[in-house]
Amino acid sequence: MRKPVIFCDFDGTVTKKDNIISIMKKFAPPEWEKWKEGVLSQSVSIQEGVGNMFALLPSSLRQEMVDFVLETAEVREGFGEFVRYTEKQEIPLYIVSGGIDFFVKPLLEPFHSISGVYCNEADFSGEHIRILWPHGCDQACPSQNCGCCKPALIRRIASQGEHTVVIGDSVTDLQAAKIADSVMARDYLSEKCTELSIPFQPFDTFYDCIDRLEKLKQNIR
Repeated sequence: MRKPVIFCDFDGTVTKKDNIISIMKKFAPPEWEKWKEGVLSQSVSIQEGVGNMFALLPSSLRQEMVDFVLETAEVREGFGEFVRYTEKQEIPLYIVSGGIDFFVKPLLEPFHSISGVYCNEADFSGEHIRILWPHGCDQACPSQNCGCCKPALIRRIASQGEHTVVIGDSVTDLQAAKIADSVMARDYLSEKCTELSIPFQPFDTFYDCIDRLEKLKQNIR
């Protein structure tokens, strides 16, 4: 049987809401919204949009933002069970996130069996926050400005012959969905997959994802 390997988004997928949006609504001046709209319309790159959003925020807000996310972020139903399921089934589970390390990693700390976490990083050494991009695009990526390039990570991590599964909800997951063997999608990503005729399975909770994986195991022999 072909072995599945999972690449799962974080904001809006593991968590119910996008934490970058929540942070901006709470702490940023109104001009952050033009960058959000640019990213959603794909008129500006994810890297440019997210970088400029965080550049609006002073570094002195670091602990206040961490506390805010830890207090307000809700993990989607079934995620703990999903992590345990993948561990029991020996299915590698990677979190690939356009989010930022200062809130992604603390929220994932209780889930010890995740195979790896890949996200962007924040530099708080200056007056304003600067976003770093340690997981950039490879030569095969048409964008070259993804920020955290999920297709490049899939190409780098997945072994030949493995069945790649992408789970996500947003514009940051679209390019990954285009190259995955299987896609589980909700919200914006499901709309774009429908529009672009990318096959996908809808999900609302991670219990749905467990069911999809159980059925998938029967189909990828």
